[in-house]
Amino acid sequence: MMIAYLERFIHENDTESRQDDDLPNICKSLDLQVQGSIDCVATGLAGKDFGGLYSFKPLAIIRPAGADDIAVAVKAAYRSPSLTVAARGNGHSINGQAMADGGLVIDMRSTEENHFKIVKMNGEIFVDVSGGALWEDVLKRCVSGFNLAPRSWTDYLGLTVGGTLSNAGVSGQAFRYGPQSSNVSELDVVTGKGDILTCSETKNSELFFGALGGLGQFGIITRARVKLQSAPDMMRWIRVVYSEFEDFTRDAEWLVTLPEGVSFDYVEGFAFVNSNDPVNGWPSVPLDPGRGFDQNAIPLTAGCVLYCLELARHYQNSDHPSAVDRVVNSLLGRLRFVEDLKFQVDVTYVEFLLRVKPVEERARANGIWDSPHPWLNMFVSKRDIADFDRIVFKKILKEGVGGPMLVYPLLRSKWDNRTSVMIPADGEIFYIVALLRFTPPYSKGPCVEKLVAQNQEIAHLCLKKGFDFKLYLPHYQSQEDWKRHFGNQWSRFVENKANFDPMAILAPGQKIFKRIITQS
Repeated sequence: MMIAYLERFIHENDTESRQDDDLPNICKSLDLQVQGSIDCVATGLAGKDFGGLYSFKPLAIIRPAGADDIAVAVKAAYRSPSLTVAARGNGHSINGQAMADGGLVIDMRSTEENHFKIVKMNGEIFVDVSGGALWEDVLKRCVSGFNLAPRSWTDYLGLTVGGTLSNAGVSGQAFRYGPQSSNVSELDVVTGKGDILTCSETKNSELFFGALGGLGQFGIITRARVKLQSAPDMMRWIRVVYSEFEDFTRDAEWLVTLPEGVSFDYVEGFAFVNSNDPVNGWPSVPLDPGRGFDQNAIPLTAGCVLYCLELARHYQNSDHPSAVDRVVNSLLGRLRFVEDLKFQVDVTYVEFLLRVKPVEERARANGIWDSPHPWLNMFVSKRDIADFDRIVFKKILKEGVGGPMLVYPLLRSKWDNRTSVMIPADGEIFYIVALLRFTPPYSKGPCVEKLVAQNQEIAHLCLKKGFDFKLYLPHYQSQEDWKRHFGNQWSRFVENKANFDPMAILAPGQKIFKRIITQS
């Protein structure tokens, strides 16, 4: 009877109009009431995401109380002929990766309070947190309660722990500590069979490394044990401007290869337009609202695109200001940035890590946050980054993208090659490039399609030129493209899928595997 009932909701022509009115029966048919804590609710926003490029309506949203409830939902889908399950964090996906067309969407935010425990092991300190917890809440609780903090972050912290670990999680600390996926020691995962497994480097290791960067294909992360360090009090936050890409990359690479303790604690960078465009140009650089950008300081030899190195150094309230100045100035004195185009402010550690929050609030107020975001994120090898700059930044994107154009170096040795994350094949240094497009409010149709086409043009150009690159937060339409993305790791990826999600129930929005249909 349950299968027959499911089939009616999946296949009847009037599904759209009926399913929200009949949610109790849907949940009953799925046997989702056995755990009294499960809340099966109307589909609402689960058919949308931050990208705003796709919309797929699920059968229902499940708001679980914990891993047991998630396992019940997955097992219900496993028993059904064709149902899929997607875990949704804070809805920040770009290309519908957390959607389940006609399937079940698990709202992981309902589990955010399930875990928070400081753990000491082998001389190191960790925190156990829920896969549905937001990183901004992890930050606040760790700093305020214990003066501790995770080592590796993302730029925007309104993301869930499970969401970023399923991709990698990259920001300006990654050159030193690696991505967030390299800073966890243990996970609890609900597999595509509905099994709840604890995994680590030494226990269920195939699942542990597979789930990290695994795009949700092998399981839903419900708990993570994250490595911590002492939290500094303050950050000296600095931006310096370059007219030449060669000088910018040389300095950035020098900084990220210095030993720990003698460099900055955060290194990022971005390209921007050499104009007074308020979004893409000079006004996007200064940190202090009271100080503007002196365009007269720009060398006459500068081209249409300039570059900014963004740096930060930790310090404590007890440190003498002159000591902080001495270390910072010693490092800056070795750099080749444009004289008189240095900007700096001192902010608290928490303010620095939450620096995107005010941007979010302004974007929500003017409607930009809810408009489409056709973002493109990729890793490009050091070998090819100068050609990328010449062809992409200086030509295709010379007028900007309506948002940040990040570009900064990372170190291969800080990335664990046992995870599912794919990075360029050669060299110790590679670059992340992130084109974070913001479109005008209510943009749609040709405007957005043109930007998506430009992203595709850039990716195809990299392929045609033979660049050593990988998409980050990848999105492909065919399995052939996914095979190329994973390269010689594809067979391992397929094997993990067969072991942990043999019916291809999980994360259908990634479009890597098709759900295996069974007979009712």
